[in-house]
Amino acid sequence: MISVTPQGTQFEISGPQNQPTVILIHGLGLNSACWQWTAPALNNHFQTIVYDLYGHGKSAPPPSTPDLKLFSDQLKHLMDHCDIEQATIIGFSLGGMIARRFAQDVPTQVSGLGILHSPHQRSAAAQSAILKRVKQAKSDGPASTVEAALKRWFTEDYRIENPDVMDLVRSWVMANDVSIYHTIYQVLADGIDEITRPHPPITCATLVITGDEDYGNGPEMTAAIANEIQGAKTHILDGLRHMALAESPDRMNAPLIEFLEELNGIPS
Repeated sequence: MISVTPQGTQFEISGPQNQPTVILIHGLGLNSACWQWTAPALNNHFQTIVYDLYGHGKSAPPPSTPDLKLFSDQLKHLMDHCDIEQATIIGFSLGGMIARRFAQDVPTQVSGLGILHSPHQRSAAAQSAILKRVKQAKSDGPASTVEAALKRWFTEDYRIENPDVMDLVRSWVMANDVSIYHTIYQVLADGIDEITRPHPPITCATLVITGDEDYGNGPEMTAAIANEIQGAKTHILDGLRHMALAESPDRMNAPLIEFLEELNGIPS
């Protein structure tokens, strides 16, 4: 069922309503449709919610200058609107940053975290590169960055063999408003300081996943994120890049489902 909150967030709920809730947060430039490879695999045992971030998909534009707190508040409004007291939050890329900020802002509403392909502190060279892309997006819009993004996000063989998926993901990115896109890209670039060495500490069960070829959010970042969350587990997907959730859904879903079943005491 597709609905809209009073704040203008479009969301969809699927799966059994009497089961634990999992909320999925997409990444920059995408929309809730990126979970089409993930949500169906969760629906046997979980109530699953996907939604569009402000400025993405069919949700409202950001009501103020975007930052992680704004997106954390958006999630809070969504949970309140749906009368959900607690959920496992799974975030991809920018969504993983929002999930960590939300776990600091409202820890009592987070039963667990899944952080997928999400950044930690970057090297000076990597930070310079992303700021250059922000500037490019501001002057020329998402079209100026999307082709390079597809190369970072998918392995070469997969790109060649799956032009339909490339067209789909490209269409999502190209649909972003030129006047808004770069302002949210800036959050991806600068928001990391808000969630490094989290205070208050994040204490919920956490799984951090990335691909060993995700050069912008690689295994060293995954380890750094996990090192700041007591008891966090990591999982590295060999031979995959940023959008492993689309390129190899089964390999992404397996550790996620295992984590969720263990967290909720569901026999595998």
